[in-house]
Amino acid sequence: MMGENQENSNSEFEVPSIKEDWGGDGRGRMNLSGRSTAIYPQFIPRQYQIFDSNTIPEILDWRIQGMPETVPFATRRLLSWHNCGASTSRVSFPPQFTAPAGIFTADLEIFVLSGVIQIGECQLDKHGYSFIPAGVRVGPWKVLGDKPVEILWMENGPVPFKYEASKIDRPNARMNEFIPALDSKLLPWGKTETTQFEVAKKKYLRKNDRGVGVWIIAILPHYDGHYPMIQCYNEEGYCLAGYVDLDDYRLVKDHFWYCPSFDILPRHITDDGCLAFVRVDRDLSKPGVVLSYKNRL
Repeated sequence: MMGENQENSNSEFEVPSIKEDWGGDGRGRMNLSGRSTAIYPQFIPRQYQIFDSNTIPEILDWRIQGMPETVPFATRRLLSWHNCGASTSRVSFPPQFTAPAGIFTADLEIFVLSGVIQIGECQLDKHGYSFIPAGVRVGPWKVLGDKPVEILWMENGPVPFKYEASKIDRPNARMNEFIPALDSKLLPWGKTETTQFEVAKKKYLRKNDRGVGVWIIAILPHYDGHYPMIQCYNEEGYCLAGYVDLDDYRLVKDHFWYCPSFDILPRHITDDGCLAFVRVDRDLSKPGVVLSYKNRL
């Protein structure tokens, strides 16, 4: 029976990702193209969407599909999703939460917003990051301390995400991409790769040769982008601190955004600065992926 389940799981892992709507072939495996969001349940091409994640209703009895019924419920705010199975959520695990070790059927990224969680031998606290490829065994999971842990929980698809009990890694799991625990506070700040954000600093959390990028960006005080811009890739992000004014909208802490490719983003201005978590599905160091839009009326 174990051999049969393992064979089925391996087949699931090999399902190709959807093609990116900027022309990519899907090898980035992030599946950010064509997403719906909590404020627009139908995908709307080229429409920048931004909202306060605190206003999204919580699912109070959420549990990872496949987890034993003895695992406590968590709460979940679903922020963006694709029909292929990919999604981004804000999840809160209660104090003393525990869950067994095992594997997931799709890639998972987690970014801790508050609290402390132990995953196997590793601990993640505020602004800690982990990338768990499909089929890599991780856990057990345990929330530490007397406070809940709140996480950006990013299921990358392209199959429905679920837990499977396992004592070993699956044979075809991408162990070379596994990031067990990364403390972003210990990473050095580097330069951004686009002229529109020269007055900013970036910390890469994950970057691969297929164009995927995950980072924290610090937009410095007194920043003015001067012009709107066109992004030739898909992006989503979450404000961690500070603010940025986008025309008449003020992006502040806990606000989430989703930007489909080729949308026109408003001019960015901040007096006090902003810190944000960002994911994109294309290599921004290549020419022409971000364009200034000076002719906007």
